Amino acid sequence: MHLTNSSTSVTVRHRGLLRDAAVALGCAALFGLLAALVTGRWHPLHEFDQHWISELHIYAREHRIWTAAVQTLSDIGGPVTMRALLGVAAVWLLLIGARVLAGWVAAQALVGWGAQWALKLAVDRQRPVFDDPVSHAGGPAFPSGHAMASAITCAVLVGLVWHRVHRRGRTAACAVAAGAVLVIGWTRVALGVHWPSDVLAGWLAAGVVLGVVTAAIELWRPGALARDVRRVNWRTRPRVQRVIVPYVRAPHAEDSEDAEDAERDDPADRPDEPVR
Repeated sequence: MHLTNSSTSVTVRHRGLLRDAAVALGCAALFGLLAALVTGRWHPLHEFDQHWISELHIYAREHRIWTAAVQTLSDIGGPVTMRALLGVAAVWLLLIGARVLAGWVAAQALVGWGAQWALKLAVDRQRPVFDDPVSHAGGPAFPSGHAMASAITCAVLVGLVWHRVHRRGRTAACAVAAGAVLVIGWTRVALGVHWPSDVLAGWLAAGVVLGVVTAAIELWRPGALARDVRRVNWRTRPRVQRVIVPYVRAPHAEDSEDAEDAERDDPADRPDEPVR
């Protein structure tokens, strides 16, 4: 999700809150529609799923080396790997004092995991079945856990680096994230363990989790995410740049919790006062 790094006025906060709520509601509506079509076995969707899964299964069965490579990509981009990346990011943010931002990252991983299994058990869709499967997976199919976890993780990581890079860096980050999400989702269909609609449902469910968690934290601690983004930017600023640009100030703590963080900061990390 997009985390603002500008001054968090009430208007900006409300605009961000509405954006997050709109993402969550829009994805939830589309997910509900897709789930209804799946459980109702809507014929065009059923035919679409069957056609793609059958064609890809035939190709995978006849090209074993290709299938092994796809399986490797799927394993690398699995939910365990994705949540491990979020865990590392959360610990790092906690260590540098960005506690609310660390909680946001951890909540995305935990809520995403819980929502994934709640939705799987609620819909309880059977996975594709073949006489000669090329891969195996357990549990219900809808939504795809790989697709959901990768979309949440990539969106969170892009949000964390968004204000650390310039426009080209943002474009590159979005392109890499989108490519990773698409490839991981596609591998699950190519291996015959998910229907295409399962993968689409995983992406929509990820949008719901991202929007709901971000909006909930903004309601709980208004402006805290933006303050932590500024803190991360400050704490990770190269020391040479701090000396060359002495007029830059670290963000002031806006509540008692942030004040405690500021007191614990290493004095060497703060800029020298300008010579008057």
